[in-house]
Amino acid sequence: MTHTQRWQELLDLAPGRGVLKHSGGPWTGASGTADELRVRTETGRRSLGTGHEGLGAAGAGLTSVASLRAVLASWEERLAAVRDECAYLTGALSKVAKEMGETDTAVGHSLEGAQRDGGRR
Repeated sequence: MTHTQRWQELLDLAPGRGVLKHSGGPWTGASGTADELRVRTETGRRSLGTGHEGLGAAGAGLTSVASLRAVLASWEERLAAVRDECAYLTGALSKVAKEMGETDTAVGHSLEGAQRDGGRR
């Protein structure tokens, strides 16, 4: 079996038959999902703050106000950490998609050359 035939066999096993697929789908989709989660997490974090506005005046004298503030601060910190992690993942996953796309292109070009010369490399 020639080198070209072996590559063609491997390509035939890939989804989409004969097409390497790394960048166009899973990595780019995951990046978009991470960005959407980042936005929704920040929206939720802000809503928590808005929902607790005026708590001090309305609950003056109640011991539970201090507990509510502590819980609010804890959740705001957690959601901010999730938001920041999602921002990092958005960029990292996009970078992988770009790099895999460049690899796909390079491999595709090398296979074209192998097919033109009949696998005599």
